[in-house]
Amino acid sequence: MTRKRLSKAGPRWLAWVVLAVAGLLLVASVAFVAWGFGRPPAPVGGVAPQWSGHGAPMTGPGGRGQVGGPSGGMMGGRVWLAGDGVRVGTIAQARARATQAAASSGLRPGEVMQFTNNFYVELKDTSGAPTTEVLVDPATGAVATEYGPAMMWNTGNRTATVSADQAVAIANRWLPTNAAGQTAATPEAYPGYYTIDTTSGGKKVGMLSVNATTGAVWYHTWHGQFLAEEDA
Repeated sequence: MTRKRLSKAGPRWLAWVVLAVAGLLLVASVAFVAWGFGRPPAPVGGVAPQWSGHGAPMTGPGGRGQVGGPSGGMMGGRVWLAGDGVRVGTIAQARARATQAAASSGLRPGEVMQFTNNFYVELKDTSGAPTTEVLVDPATGAVATEYGPAMMWNTGNRTATVSADQAVAIANRWLPTNAAGQTAATPEAYPGYYTIDTTSGGKKVGMLSVNATTGAVWYHTWHGQFLAEEDA
């Protein structure tokens, strides 16, 4: 009798162990995939990744997954301001939100561009030099450092092995293959990279960035259609 009971308990115990291990492996795989999708991929060999800009943790406008206080300012070198739930529909409103977000860091808005998906704002230091770029969420008014180059290429210093002219040349070699019909305009130099508007038929349509050290190109795929702009 004892031998028979043990023979039945053995397979039952082994089955529970197998199920537990399988469950742990499933949870680990899901966590790994979620972690991977939450990070914007860095461009390799000068090729811009086709990242939508959605889902980045602690970075996207709209307050999703962000940390920090409602007063705004720099957090680890990044600008952030929680949304107040008031819709932002004009460039003037977007500039006001960016001004509030950047004030404690001694930065101020320069160029503001309106797109169908967001407002893009250039932030300058007290000398007028472009320092970083932020996005304003039209739905909530949240302000955050822009996806991609502003987060991953901003070195904090202006040492560059790629000149502004070289950055434009690199962009114009890259565009015909990857964004046919677009041409690079005048570059803005940020610490560690250049951001360049692109035009088509003489009209502004988008922008890209060129790494000031490697020459890698990162096209800003997250803006949507260009609508209007104002410089200051």
